[in-house]
Amino acid sequence: MEDGIRPKTLTSRANKIQSYSSSQSCCYDSARPATSARRVICYYPAMKWLLLIFSIVKSSLHIVVAVSLFVVGVLQAHPAAADNGLRLISRNDHLDSLAREPMIVRHESGALFVAGYASQITGTDWTAPPLLWRSDDDGESWDRVDVGTTSDGAQGNSDVDLAAGPDGTLYFLSMGFNRETREGTHIAVGISRDVGATWQWQMLSTTRFDDRPWISIAPNGIVHVIWNDGSGVRHSVSENSGGSWSEQEPIHFAGGSSHMAIGPQGEIAVRISPISASANKYDAAVDLIATSSDNGVSWIKRPPPASLSWDRTLSGPQTVRRWVEPLAWGNEHDLWHLWSEGQVIKLGRSTDYGQSWQIHDVTHEKGIAFFPYMVAGPGGKLAATWFVKDGHNLSARTALIDISAETNSRLKVQTSDLFTISAWLENTETMTPTPAGEYIPVMFLADGTLAVVSPIQDGEHGRWGFTWWNFGEK
Repeated sequence: MEDGIRPKTLTSRANKIQSYSSSQSCCYDSARPATSARRVICYYPAMKWLLLIFSIVKSSLHIVVAVSLFVVGVLQAHPAAADNGLRLISRNDHLDSLAREPMIVRHESGALFVAGYASQITGTDWTAPPLLWRSDDDGESWDRVDVGTTSDGAQGNSDVDLAAGPDGTLYFLSMGFNRETREGTHIAVGISRDVGATWQWQMLSTTRFDDRPWISIAPNGIVHVIWNDGSGVRHSVSENSGGSWSEQEPIHFAGGSSHMAIGPQGEIAVRISPISASANKYDAAVDLIATSSDNGVSWIKRPPPASLSWDRTLSGPQTVRRWVEPLAWGNEHDLWHLWSEGQVIKLGRSTDYGQSWQIHDVTHEKGIAFFPYMVAGPGGKLAATWFVKDGHNLSARTALIDISAETNSRLKVQTSDLFTISAWLENTETMTPTPAGEYIPVMFLADGTLAVVSPIQDGEHGRWGFTWWNFGEK
């Protein structure tokens, strides 16, 4: 329903309150044996009125108790100690080519990189070089990076991902997409060993329906890439910093590559969703989290902490739009999972590779929250973003979650005010806001603040590019 799924704890508490009130309403039922108080009422009218007043007061007290229990139930159902503790430090619009569904990474040199893909109307050439920008002044200004030519293997006009290795190697993952047939064409990966000055490209897959690639680097230096093609979630690794790649057994033989995260001990988690192949395929029975503790050689697959509904069209007005269901690893093998249940953003924590979960309510929105994203940072913190659709209004929010402060099932959550990105549907008569992708990325900067990148897609005013947002604690 439009207002989202009602929290189970709240529903249970409400049922208890209803039952409690009903039992009190029959306290003076005529079917029950007469008491001395009732006899007094029969013979002394004055006492009858006094006792009537007393019963009203007593009932009022019951109401107060019930309301109090309800409030306590709500507090127990929403354990996160949330406040608007994040402030917007700066916002910088970079106008160039559109950067839809962007990704960000920070190189060990301090250089920042943003990748994205071009207009869905004009960016139809899946063999065109993908788009990348670099900043050397903490996001104040940006320059386009020459990633090579089509003949060099630099090809892609859709989903992207970025990663930076401990040895300084920069990785750029790019997907090709045929916008006429609505099918993926390939997954390509570029590597740079000189902070983006030069690039070498390799084609990881040219399978029909290739879709949603992710790249991440384990502490032992092994680079992992996943993607899907409608026939399962595929997995390729490099043990020589991208010099060569070896495809492994599929992680699963159905479903989509919703997200991947690698932990500080080398643990890997992959979110497998029912939707795959750019929404050309839907496997309703597939909704899993796969984990590996042996570098991806073997996988244990379990259901996620909540049973979710998926809208394969991503357009249902009363449904939560889902695509990326993010994962992150904390310390001591803690696996975290973020998702939306309508107006409530949920965060699950598992200490046993997804076998059991403790669930927190992160925040409640007035509208429907959707397309969340999350990363782990230093000092036991998570950073997250999501969109909020409230009627015709579309906005976004950023959150800083202190998981190290988890005590008595409570989390410290600091959120930003809602903010609006500069993105509207292309080629429409009226300006209709759009997320221009299925997430907005967030990243921890060296000074502990958060960086967020959102697309600028404003054909009405000829503005294309991306916005660099910087948020910090108040």
